[in-house]
Amino acid sequence: MKILLISINRNKLPMPVMPIGACIVAHAAERAGHTVHLLDLMFSQDAMYDIESAVTGFRPDVVALSIRNIDNVDLRDPEFFLNDLQDMVNLIRSRSSAPIILGGAALGIMPEQILRLVPDAFAVCGDGEMVFPQLLDRISRGERFSDVPGVAYIENGIFYRNNATVAGFSTTCTAPDYHRWLNIPVYRSQMATVPLQTKTGCQFQCVYCSYPKIEGNNCRLKDPGSIADAVVRLAASGLRDIELVDSVFNAPLEHAMGVCAALARVKHKARLQCLELNPRNFDDCLVTAMERADFVGMGITLESASDPVLQGLRKGFTSREVHHAAQVVRRHSIPCAWIFMLGGPGETPETVRETLQFAATYIRPTDVAFFNTGIRIYPGTELESVARKQGVLSRPPEEMLAPVFYVSPEVDAGWLDQELKKSMDRHMNFINIDTFSLSFLPTINRIASKLGLRQPHWRHTRIIRRALRLAGIDA
Repeated sequence: MKILLISINRNKLPMPVMPIGACIVAHAAERAGHTVHLLDLMFSQDAMYDIESAVTGFRPDVVALSIRNIDNVDLRDPEFFLNDLQDMVNLIRSRSSAPIILGGAALGIMPEQILRLVPDAFAVCGDGEMVFPQLLDRISRGERFSDVPGVAYIENGIFYRNNATVAGFSTTCTAPDYHRWLNIPVYRSQMATVPLQTKTGCQFQCVYCSYPKIEGNNCRLKDPGSIADAVVRLAASGLRDIELVDSVFNAPLEHAMGVCAALARVKHKARLQCLELNPRNFDDCLVTAMERADFVGMGITLESASDPVLQGLRKGFTSREVHHAAQVVRRHSIPCAWIFMLGGPGETPETVRETLQFAATYIRPTDVAFFNTGIRIYPGTELESVARKQGVLSRPPEEMLAPVFYVSPEVDAGWLDQELKKSMDRHMNFINIDTFSLSFLPTINRIASKLGLRQPHWRHTRIIRRALRLAGIDA
């Protein structure tokens, strides 16, 4: 059959993200014998025109829409990304009678709410690489496919979701031929990194997190040797800036060490990053292994440096491990991005000050600290229950598709912003989500590249912010 796969994500901040899921699914469908056309709307000037042209020109037997994000998770300036979804589906319906399948990370989080926007579509909530070819096989034979594992749909106004299955999971690392599916020169001009996964699933129980809903709680590991081979292939094709995008890279720790060892054995010539490290499994042996594997950047996701908040978020580590991680980082040369999320359960003015004081005291001036305020509440998470018990949330689950946020009732959001702003004024290596929304950020990245500044460019945050301040820009 002829399959039109549309990646609808157009959010370019802080930089465009290559649609790894859509590319993997496209590759899987093609491998199953279908003719696939992937329409990536990231750089589209007129999305509706491009969709209409693809539908009328390609005349697909199946249309699949890949939906990565629901919104920008920004409490202060929320942006809902699905306003055009109904119009897109209506346009496709007006030009084609092909079945419409929805997929992507967003469907793993809120499949029912999204399907109620477009109730005549089906959704893939399981592993698209395995589920989508099964769907196509059923459709090609004219058979019913509502019983396929991992599929969700609405029938007679009732939402149904089949349990997903992991049968057939491959331990070989999938590195799609991004050149085959995407406009790579444009992505590279905007400093996009190449995403690569070493595993799926997350064993942690953070109260706010959507990863278990998307990938499950059980880690399914890729073979370290195949990961190294994938990095070699990508770098040889000119895609050298590669980011490992696991939910948490160093859990299980043994797998991360195996991946680093495999990478160290090959001459991959890539610039590797991983911005999702957990301080619980973070030590000198791991960072040394990452150095030998040629990592040029790493990130540690803390959310807080205060025990009451870490406990409220169920992060699985304590402030003792946070401080230990800072000591480890100081003994090594890899640039580090520290990621915080202020306002979680248990947050008070005292815990905010404790976290900001940790960042000011222990984070190297050459590293960067990113702060977000407020936490996006997703239905079915423990944070939803906490918010309802505290009276912070009254909106019913079916109305939570549009972004709704949690801020601890013990701290004022306005005061929180002021305290963060004062810390950012004192420390040029501190940034918040407003920094990511600067319209000229892609230009800054391109200038930094032309000046020969080493990747990752966030390691130069202090220099860039000072230069912008001299230019009269409050960044």
